[in-house]
Amino acid sequence: MIFVEREELQVIGFAVRTTNEAEADPSRGVLKGLWARAGAPGAFDHVEFRADDRLHAVLTDYQSDEHGAYTQIVGVKVTRLAGPPEGMVAVRVPAARCLKLEARGPMPHALIETWQQVWKHTDPPRAFTTDLEVHTDEGADLLIAVHA
Repeated sequence: MIFVEREELQVIGFAVRTTNEAEADPSRGVLKGLWARAGAPGAFDHVEFRADDRLHAVLTDYQSDEHGAYTQIVGVKVTRLAGPPEGMVAVRVPAARCLKLEARGPMPHALIETWQQVWKHTDPPRAFTTDLEVHTDEGADLLIAVHA
């Protein structure tokens, strides 16, 4: 296992509130629509102070654990928080000790498989504060906040 100290960062993007149970049912899931909106050409062109064009998924506001509700924001990292464009939110991702996992292969299957590993067992235990996915052409890096 690889542990890293995640630095604080800021993300502006689109947000939804969901549960893993809802996402398992295609008629109730909202993440597919969130990712379609975030992945649309030019979706973040009007966001000021973008650090780069990589998509960042922030998972936060956990109700409890992997069985409770959480908020997912898909957006771009910014170097400075200005007012987010209409329909978007701004979020600060706090610094944290994290377990780093790499999801590689066809998406979203590789990402789902990696999250399933996280749900089965994480040692030390997950903090359920704020987790982060950083998406690149090669796949995604998951930074899962854990207890120190």
